[in-house]
Amino acid sequence: MRSHAIKSLFSITFSATFLLSKIMYLKGEVTTAIEIQTPAAKFFNFLLNQLHEIQNITERVHEIKDVQLQGFGHAIGSVRSWTFTLDGKVAVCKDRIEAIDEQKKAMTYKLFDGEVSQSFKMLRIFLQVTDREGGDVGAVVKWTYAYQKLNDKVPPPYAYLDFITKVTEDVDAHLLMP
Repeated sequence: MRSHAIKSLFSITFSATFLLSKIMYLKGEVTTAIEIQTPAAKFFNFLLNQLHEIQNITERVHEIKDVQLQGFGHAIGSVRSWTFTLDGKVAVCKDRIEAIDEQKKAMTYKLFDGEVSQSFKMLRIFLQVTDREGGDVGAVVKWTYAYQKLNDKVPPPYAYLDFITKVTEDVDAHLLMP
């Protein structure tokens, strides 16, 4: 009887440990830091207040529509629908603004629906824009994608990093135009 109880306890402990390690394997973060020539305040202000113009700036974004507005559409709780090119294919998703810190030039978005929900249980974007140190012109834009994949066959969201890197470069070039 005692042997059976020990085997059952081992089986439960092993199963719980295996499940926990599998869940931890499905979670992660990927980050990129992009140096731009635009000052941090100007770049952040564009993302916060003029993001609707992005479809006219980069070919990677086909359409962005406000779905549920809070404030002027750039406040916490606002939801937008995106149509964009990801890995050479047209993709759709929605984002919700979860946090804005204008002083730190930081925002948090939650991505959901469309292609996102086919691969990820959770996908959040953390953005922070900081001026370059040492008095150099420009800024550093740091994008972090925190994710939880639906299964172990889903790759980390590297395609989203590639997308956001190219969009950041396109916006930087636009903001530098006279």
